[in-house]
Amino acid sequence: MSKEQPNNPMHGIKLATILEQLFKEYGWEELGKLLNINAFKNNPTYKSSLKFLRTTPWAREKVEKFYEKNMLK
Repeated sequence: MSKEQPNNPMHGIKLATILEQLFKEYGWEELGKLLNINAFKNNPTYKSSLKFLRTTPWAREKVEKFYEKNMLK
């Protein structure tokens, strides 16, 4: 059973979707500068970045907050 989260704008948005949209909008180099995450700076790939974000809570939170602030207007 899923509970409705009317006050959560991130509800239902997958991390893969977030990463894909951020990459299309900013690119790896700009994401690395804006978020200061090494996974985006050192030979980044979509697969490796997604794996890193799934296993690193602080980085995932940083990316989600950035997405919410800059992409959900």
